[in-house]
Amino acid sequence: MGKLEEKGRKKSKKKNLQRIILATVGGVGILAVGLLAPNVIGAMSRLGLLPNRRQKEYVSSSASKMVKKGLLKYNGKFYELTPLGRERMRRWAFADFKLNKPKRWDEKWRVIIFDIPEKKKSTREYVRTLFVQAGLRKLQDSVWVYPYDCEDVLALLKTDLGIGKNLLYLIVEEMESDKYLREEFGLI
Repeated sequence: MGKLEEKGRKKSKKKNLQRIILATVGGVGILAVGLLAPNVIGAMSRLGLLPNRRQKEYVSSSASKMVKKGLLKYNGKFYELTPLGRERMRRWAFADFKLNKPKRWDEKWRVIIFDIPEKKKSTREYVRTLFVQAGLRKLQDSVWVYPYDCEDVLALLKTDLGIGKNLLYLIVEEMESDKYLREEFGLI
């Protein structure tokens, strides 16, 4: 295996470990100084997320790095999730999200239009990235289309990112020249 491949695998393991720690702290509320129960560390090891030796060191090191990044705070006894850590968890949850596709299409297009101001440029780019990952197709710069119901996810996104008034969700029964979209989504 080449050096780049190995370096990439190590980065991936570190990121997975950070996700596990944040999810643990987020789910439980705190991460004790004793770090994690031995069973949890053993489970992470069996999943290949931690090397067998020095497991507690890796978790502790990763947790203290997340404190430096502002994702966790340490109060002398345990780690707690910061608002930035909660935000990172939400973004990871959205990044892994896939929209459900029903077996049958109801022959209605869902059109999403957004106009997010320049002062929220990073949010705008993040929304575009999420749309691509979820499988939406771009009609124009800020106009996207999807053949299935995705209203609930968009409502969550609006609330989470604070863009409620900047994003519109339309259900369209007819769309001019939609044959290429039907082909792209495998609806023909």
